[in-house]
This record gives sequence, structure tokens and C-alpha cells, in this order.
Amino acid sequence: MKTLSRTHNATAGLRAPVLRRALPVGAAVAVYGLSYGVLAVTAGLSPLVATLSSVAILAGGSQFAFVGVLLGGGTPMAGAAAGLLLNLRFVPFGLAVARHLPASSLGRRAVDSYLVVDESVAIGLAGPPAHATRRFRVTGWTVTVAWIVSTGVGAYGGQLIGDPERFGLDAAFPAGFLALLAPWLRTRAGRVAAILGVLLALGLTPVTPPGVPIVASVLGAVLALRWLPAPPVDTAGEATT
Repeated sequence: MKTLSRTHNATAGLRAPVLRRALPVGAAVAVYGLSYGVLAVTAGLSPLVATLSSVAILAGGSQFAFVGVLLGGGTPMAGAAAGLLLNLRFVPFGLAVARHLPASSLGRRAVDSYLVVDESVAIGLAGPPAHATRRFRVTGWTVTVAWIVSTGVGAYGGQLIGDPERFGLDAAFPAGFLALLAPWLRTRAGRVAAILGVLLALGLTPVTPPGVPIVASVLGAVLALRWLPAPPVDTAGEATT
């Protein structure tokens, strides 16, 4: 019983620091979600479809790309193609975070794959490898709930809220994400990924359609994986103490 108590206390002690990192990110994502909900309805989606799109897709960049194409007069197929192109970045993201997750059932893997977003990967991989699973899952669920709920609020209450961008709140998300990435620049792999990504994006911008340079820049992260050692994980998927 004492052993179980110590394990429970240690787990609870780890949960609080993770939440302290995840909650501010969730708040920034919520502001971003409000903007998406308002813009999606403006682009012609019903509030229900706008909200369900966040449940089904859960990818802010691709969802904004879709409504941006619609607002610019493009077709839904063109918007979907733009969103799919941006979502290709999640392939290397998933490969990177999978190295830190324990062996589990197909259902557990499917849930984890749903949580692969920019913020969950950034926080999940930033810190001791033994605690990566907890950081990834806690942040993933925090961001997921914040994005879906805020999209619904923006979609259904957009006329009351107005456009959040007029308050400058649209800067909260990119600023918060840059803060998450800053610690990675202290590592060799992080610097290599950043340099390669910037070079790829700058080189392709003059000669490729919009969106392609961003997707191609994630290859920098893929190449940098060779400098990341395989992390230790426990079989239960919980942080070792």
C-alpha cells in the first residue's frame, strides 16, 4: 500500500507541472479557435459544420487554409487540397513522437494519433524522454478540448464576439508557439532542423505554389531525427519515477 501511495503521489506531482505548461497553450489555441469559428461561418459553413470540422480534422492551419480559399472565391475541392497539403507536416511529427510512446493496442495508438498536433508534439518532446508520453497526452487533450469548444463558441456566437483579430488576439497563437520552440534551439538537433527548414522554405518560396515551402520545410525535422537518440519508455506508458 505504501508503494502504491508513493507511486500515486509521484504521478500526481508530475501532472501539475505538465498542466501548468499545457493550460496557457490551450488558452492561446482557444483564441485561435474563436477566430476560425467566426471566419468559417463567414465563408458559408453552418455553425454545426464549422464545429464538426474541428472535431474531425483538428488542424488549425489546414482549416484556416480551407476557409481562406472559400473566402477568396475558390472551390471546396481547392480548399480541401490546400488543407491536405499543410497537413502533410504531421507525418514527420507522428514519426518523431512515436519513438517516445510505449507499445500499446491499436485503439490506444489511434487515440494518440488523433492527438498529434503542433503543440502536443512540441511540449511532448521538450523535456526528459521518460516523461514524454504524459506531456504529449495531457497537452494533446488540453489543446483538443480548447480548439473544439472555442470553434463552437466562435461559430455560434460570432456575431456577438465580432472578429477577435481586431483586438490583436490572433497574435497569441503564433507567439505562444514560438515560445514553445525556443528551448529546441539549445539542442543540436533543434538547430539543425531550424536551419534546414528555413533554407528549404526560402529556396522554394519563389518557385512553388503557396503552402509547398511550409510543408517542405518539415523535412528539416525529419533529417534532424538522426541526432535524436531512441528514448526510454515504460510498458505502461506512464512517466518513470
